[in-house]
Amino acid sequence: MGDEYHETRHNIGFAILDSLAKASGIVFSDRRYGFLAEYKHKGRTFVLLKPNTYVNLSGKAVNYWLQKEDIPVENLLVMLDDISLPFGTIRLRAKGGDGGHNGLTSIIDTLGHENFARLRFGIGSEYHFGYQVGFVLGQWSPEEKATLPEKINICHEIIRSFGTAGVERTMNLFNKKS
Repeated sequence: MGDEYHETRHNIGFAILDSLAKASGIVFSDRRYGFLAEYKHKGRTFVLLKPNTYVNLSGKAVNYWLQKEDIPVENLLVMLDDISLPFGTIRLRAKGGDGGHNGLTSIIDTLGHENFARLRFGIGSEYHFGYQVGFVLGQWSPEEKATLPEKINICHEIIRSFGTAGVERTMNLFNKKS
């Protein structure tokens, strides 16, 4: 995603990964179809990917790296912004539809199924009719910015739990908290 979207609501997935990388002392490298980093936690290796394709082509990057790294789809966790959830609400789902999100649509179409986990970060829907795109691509409000670090840290915990305890246990642990 370009620099103009760096601190926008739509970029929350990248913000979560950037924060995790910074906290862990790892860096992303520019690779095919995206920026990649390896994160190690409790004997597990997490391959972090920030696709550099357009969001509606995210499936191409995800599929490429799943195959290249021989990652089973049950170990895939996609992070995304969600306007249907109130700001700061975080929900982990084991599978499901695209919810109108073009990135998820691309991944579902490319993989041929909806059976992969997704971490939805609620950005709210505080926009006037017809201004959804401007809202999603807009900057966080000062109040939202103040809350983001705490919410992003919860996402770090969810990522680690997903990779070590699995999706079902992680949903039980976190979906009621946030």
